[in-house]
Amino acid sequence: MNNKDLRPPFLPLQEGEPGALFAGLPSPVYVIDHKQLEKNGNILAFVSEKTGAKILLAQKAFSNFYFYPLLAPCLAGTEASGLYEARLGREEMGQKEVHVFSAAYREDEFSEILEYADHIVFNSIAQLKRFAPLAKEKSLGLRINPECSTQEGHDIYDPCAPGSRLGVTRSVWDAEMDPETLALLDGLHFHTLCEQNSDALEITLRAVGERFGDVLPGMKWLNMGGGHHITRQGYDLTALGRCIAAAKEAWHVEVYLEPGEAVALNAGFLVTRILDIVKNGDRNIAILDSSAACHMPDVIEMPYTPPLYGAREKADSEHTKLYRLAGPTCLSGDVIGEYYFSDTLQIGDLLVFGDMAIYTTCKNNTFNGMPLPNIWARNTDGTYKQLTDFGYWDFKCRLG
Repeated sequence: MNNKDLRPPFLPLQEGEPGALFAGLPSPVYVIDHKQLEKNGNILAFVSEKTGAKILLAQKAFSNFYFYPLLAPCLAGTEASGLYEARLGREEMGQKEVHVFSAAYREDEFSEILEYADHIVFNSIAQLKRFAPLAKEKSLGLRINPECSTQEGHDIYDPCAPGSRLGVTRSVWDAEMDPETLALLDGLHFHTLCEQNSDALEITLRAVGERFGDVLPGMKWLNMGGGHHITRQGYDLTALGRCIAAAKEAWHVEVYLEPGEAVALNAGFLVTRILDIVKNGDRNIAILDSSAACHMPDVIEMPYTPPLYGAREKADSEHTKLYRLAGPTCLSGDVIGEYYFSDTLQIGDLLVFGDMAIYTTCKNNTFNGMPLPNIWARNTDGTYKQLTDFGYWDFKCRLG
């Protein structure tokens, strides 16, 4: 079972939402909910206040900067994977910390990264040696690989999978690290989790201590990376607090966390309509105006079945019908998933997928010339604001 299977592929409709709420919007369209973002932010702020840990927004999961002013009071800053994200964090979240980690930095970009970043984390000792002389005024870190997998079956999302390119193992550390290079470091960074609870962090932290516990007392900070599902219902905040406290007590370091998904968990929707319904054998297939391949790529990459409002978990009566929901592109595998419905679907019906704020707008694409869905904000008073106006040019300008 993959981690995303823990989320049910159905979400019960409550009176007045979300179908009725979104009925007046065009489709396909992303809607990001201000109230849910605020709720998530308040949870993260509470964790930070109670534990003393600094929490960063990992922009790779959610980079809709319109909402950065809302999130800024709850966070210490942003985490970036390269130049553009570093610049976005600096420009849009004000005087907050900007942390950057890249698997490998480009020489022609590094000087500009220095204009935006406060912390720079390297992925190899060789890159640390190469670029550290240029970054003397910054806080420098090195990503480590504790070689402790807590995931099953998804190497694509497991930084500790065999052969991973991410992080320095202890054997490489022992072979390449020297006292002069070690003196350059302010902190260590690890990122091993993906949508997991704090029990996985406890396991990982023990491995970090076993492999790098002799090094950490000389560090100023420890970044525990992302993948912490802090805002998910049932997440064990008490255990997270124990992990943070244990690291502080054992190694006297400042602790950072950089969740991405937890910041925007359950804060987004993808509103879509049925264009056609076809049959193949005994299977009913609804073709939507949104695409898994283009508009929710994690569905194929993970893979997982996204939650859908109003669908059923199983066939609970003789009237329940099973439908395969699919996109309109030429890709045969452009399939979102299979869902049960108590009513017969009709062409033109509106469907609403949940948890679509994360890894969607920052990963979508225009394959097949598919238009990008516009992004709308749902304000606290229930009104909507259109944030983007995508069109043909957004497809064309990337290609010539």
